[in-house]
Amino acid sequence: MPRQIVPLTDVKIRAAKAKGKNSKLFDGGGLFLLITPTGGKLWRLKYRFGGTEKLLSLGSYPQTSLTEARQKRAHARSLLEKGINPGTVAKAQKAEENEQAETFEVIAREWHKKYSLNWASSHSDKVIRRLELYIFPWIGNKSIRSITVPELLACLRRLEAKGTLDTAHRAKQNCGQIFRYAIATGRADRDLTPDLRGALPSYQKQHYAAITDPAEVGSLLRAIDGYRGGFVTLCALRLAPHFFIRPGELRQAEWKEFDLEKREWNIPAEKLKLTKIEKARRKGEFHLVPLATQAIAILQDLKALTGESQYVFPSTRTLTRPMSNNTINAALRRLGYDTKTEMTGHGFRAMARTILDEVLHIRPEIIEHQLAHAVRDPLGRAYNRTTHLLERRKMMQSWADYLDELKNG
Repeated sequence: MPRQIVPLTDVKIRAAKAKGKNSKLFDGGGLFLLITPTGGKLWRLKYRFGGTEKLLSLGSYPQTSLTEARQKRAHARSLLEKGINPGTVAKAQKAEENEQAETFEVIAREWHKKYSLNWASSHSDKVIRRLELYIFPWIGNKSIRSITVPELLACLRRLEAKGTLDTAHRAKQNCGQIFRYAIATGRADRDLTPDLRGALPSYQKQHYAAITDPAEVGSLLRAIDGYRGGFVTLCALRLAPHFFIRPGELRQAEWKEFDLEKREWNIPAEKLKLTKIEKARRKGEFHLVPLATQAIAILQDLKALTGESQYVFPSTRTLTRPMSNNTINAALRRLGYDTKTEMTGHGFRAMARTILDEVLHIRPEIIEHQLAHAVRDPLGRAYNRTTHLLERRKMMQSWADYLDELKNG
């Protein structure tokens, strides 16, 4: 008589120990638990199809429970009764799962997560947002191997039609990076973007519009003094030339960061344009902005109005948020300046860098340090926040005095 198999129980499975070789615990109907020498417990189903004995993997214990393994056995038996090989079905399902796991969006997000640690947060956000808006809706759910050149080009053509040719080129560059990452990880065979060479009109990268001629700077400063908009915006316009920091750092300034008696503004490192790794490394550090007499006077006037708020330049709608990131550029347009070709909020940095170097002949490392750029000593070490502080204080006051001279004609 054949040996009678006693069905397994969870207690028996948990109590089973590894031996020096593979061992098996049978549950009946071809289902058994394979126990490896290292202690792994793997479900297997033995069956015959077309006169040949076959073996089907059903998962591992406890990830696949005893009840789930029996359900899989029952499903396999029902397929056999219909003349279908369970192994063939399992392979097809596996292939489909792999294809779903290798869609363009899945791989793109994996690529972004891996490499964005070395990017500034603002750049990281722009890249993933660009993909979410212009690429994922059309090819995101397709297997990366199945995407064709015309399909990718169609995505870029939509951007070209909108007039955002620079975004189209950036999206193409990102897609090429994703394809190459997929090739390196064994999930794609080729990068499609070289086939698009010449398919998009060329685009010449433009720098932020900036006024660097001293006479024109004087005209701009006089125009700012004549601004007829809100007082908070007027103060932001008047302070931007003095600080020459990035617009985002200006609009997010908080009163707690200022010490008017010490004549300095300490910007937390997490607000600077740094990579995620740099922000983590420089947590608790600050970028010091010395305050000239003229800047102090503007800030004192403004503090009477917004001093109870968290932000130096609060939104017109609520004191709990800073002004919009478009406020400065909108004000410049209101003053008659084209923000694409003449002047932008970011242009105050180029204005200061150029004139301080070419007209006031300030040493470049002093200027670069005040611009919060990475400046290193001859041994390659990054300077700390107080390096050249005396020279920087003198430079900021000289710069403020020079701006007054230009404004007064």
